[in-house]
Amino acid sequence: MPINEDRPFLVVSIAVLTVSDTRTEADDRSGDTLAERLTAAGHKLADRAIVKDDTNTIEARLRGWIADPDIDCVIATGGTGVTGRDVTPEALDRVCDKKIPGFGELFRWISFQKIGTSTIQSRADAGVANGTYLFVVPGSTGACRDAWDEILVHQLDNRFMPCNFVELMPRLQEV
Repeated sequence: MPINEDRPFLVVSIAVLTVSDTRTEADDRSGDTLAERLTAAGHKLADRAIVKDDTNTIEARLRGWIADPDIDCVIATGGTGVTGRDVTPEALDRVCDKKIPGFGELFRWISFQKIGTSTIQSRADAGVANGTYLFVVPGSTGACRDAWDEILVHQLDNRFMPCNFVELMPRLQEV
């Protein structure tokens, strides 16, 4: 997985959404993990929010960021399980123009190597809406680390070869 040093690094503007009925700014370790990692990689933390496990609330927050031309990407953590209150993938479905099924598949493959068959309880997912990338990952800090360190740090780096999500950004709204 080579980095092409001849390409200049492009900063991606990323919003972080934590979906939880119980977390606050004081104890949002998963949101902290994502914010720390993306800024350490050289990207911009464009915004950050915590919302309750409610499809309409999650959808509204996503739509607000999707409409913001200064936000290129949203990473949501939490609400991806199979219980009644886990509704983040449903909110993602409501806003997506196109899904990126390979993200969830790859996340579960990476996760399987660490937690075995328990990974099937994750509904990690991704898509694109109005030219904005959307990634949904489980709410544990380990899952956030895996998603960032194993997938997103590479795909959100325009120097990553042979291809990456950043180089596609100018073409996401083609008709």
